[in-house]
Amino acid sequence: MCRSIKTLRRESDPASEEEIRAAALQFVRKVSGFRQPSKKNADAFEAAIDEVAAASRRLLESVG
Repeated sequence: MCRSIKTLRRESDPASEEEIRAAALQFVRKVSGFRQPSKKNADAFEAAIDEVAAASRRLLESVG
């Protein structure tokens, strides 16, 4: 779907918070169609990034 999102599940080197957040940002950009949201949509955009990052973190911890 988004070629710039890297695989974060690595046995020898767990993903950093920065990597998880960057992947979440790329996902939200792809889904929303916005590279940079308007001021009106900024809060929703940031909330979506936070939620995707949290879900990704939980997933990585569960499948580790």
